[in-house]
Amino acid sequence: MGARLHLEIVSRSRRLLSTEVEEVRIPGMLGELGVLYGHTPLLTALSAGRVAYTGDGSEGKLALRRGFAEVQPDRVTVLAREALLPEEVDVEAEKTRITELGEKMKTAPAEELEELKEGLRFAEACLEIAGAQA
Repeated sequence: MGARLHLEIVSRSRRLLSTEVEEVRIPGMLGELGVLYGHTPLLTALSAGRVAYTGDGSEGKLALRRGFAEVQPDRVTVLAREALLPEEVDVEAEKTRITELGEKMKTAPAEELEELKEGLRFAEACLEIAGAQA
């Protein structure tokens, strides 16, 4: 077992996770960012998507809707606008949300498209972490 990072994920309303991990992958604005122990310090904005982490031979994941991450050599702190654990996902509600957002995107003005796309990415991440198909 290699050196470990402390991973903490909090939303506006609660702490979702505080644990030791070997690796964490977060959805950066320009793509997925992988972090291992000893990573160069950085502060980055996060987009909607899946956070995945490994520790003790198992993988955990959660869905994130925007936020920020502070990376230090020995820890990662994620501040999320909204986040859900797999057991909290309402699969049918997320499938309905995907359908509704898809319909809205067909007629939405350009200034609303980015927010709708973010909602769609979050709903898709929720289904992914719950092990469901859209």
